[in-house]
Amino acid sequence: MSEAAIPVDLHNPGQVFACLGFLEAAALLLGRAEGGFDWNEGNADLFRLRVDGADNPVEAVLEFLAEAKPRELIPIGWRPPTKKGKNLANTTTDEDGGSPAEEESGLCLERVETSEFVAGTADKMSLPIMLGGGNRPSVALSHWTDGSSRNPFKLYSGNRTAAGIAAAMLSGKHDKKGKVLTKGIRQLFKEQRQSLIAGPFHVLTPMGGSFNFDPRGAWTGLDAGYSPNDQDHDVLASPVVELLAAWGLEHARPDEFRTRDVRYAVGRHLLPPVLARAVLGGAPGIAETRHFRFHLDLSGKNKVVSFAQEEFAP
Repeated sequence: MSEAAIPVDLHNPGQVFACLGFLEAAALLLGRAEGGFDWNEGNADLFRLRVDGADNPVEAVLEFLAEAKPRELIPIGWRPPTKKGKNLANTTTDEDGGSPAEEESGLCLERVETSEFVAGTADKMSLPIMLGGGNRPSVALSHWTDGSSRNPFKLYSGNRTAAGIAAAMLSGKHDKKGKVLTKGIRQLFKEQRQSLIAGPFHVLTPMGGSFNFDPRGAWTGLDAGYSPNDQDHDVLASPVVELLAAWGLEHARPDEFRTRDVRYAVGRHLLPPVLARAVLGGAPGIAETRHFRFHLDLSGKNKVVSFAQEEFAP
């Protein structure tokens, strides 16, 4: 078996969700996987990931993401509405020639029809996405629109799409000529491979938009004292946190126990994904746990993750 340990800030909800994403991804790519948190007073908190075989699971997941390209999933026969509200026939692009995701990321993105579309009515701004395929395993990510009774925990809003955000986190944002405007996991893995493997959550880069999971890149106009968007300023955060947090919430949810007040838990023992999912939501009796809570701030229509405080037993 192979084991890797990476530093994690347990007070950063996005990093905790991304640890579960690492576990889910490692299980998909490498087979049986277990993950859990390790904390000791005076030492850095760690997330440990163990898999069958000799591959470094952190490196394997990052390599997969560095090569991945998101595709939007749509129901069979579905066509995006035009600006006039009518459906287009025999095309998978919008009236102006590109999908919202393409406009957002600057990359040409595919749409794939599927008979297993679970969200019912398709909303072109929150379509599910697929990563992988071909000679690589594939995964569908759709927690923000999975059609279940669970809290979708969709934080982004406005004119952003899940595929556009994912493309920017994976491959960076590009202008119309293909020039990289902001870096994604692909560029960081190429330029800072060893640093990214050793501390994937601590390699930061300017990002213009995200899923809003990493509080280091979160802001409101009041907090910043001005609007970074109005001044065309980027904020520093981790695309690894953003993408893998979305993956981590595919089969799990933190507990939004009150409007925009959220709890989550971390477990100390190495656990398979099915148990690690339950621990995140606060299920008791599975492992030694620590519990945290945070508030979702608002930035326009977007929900913004803040840093968490630990909850201690009375």
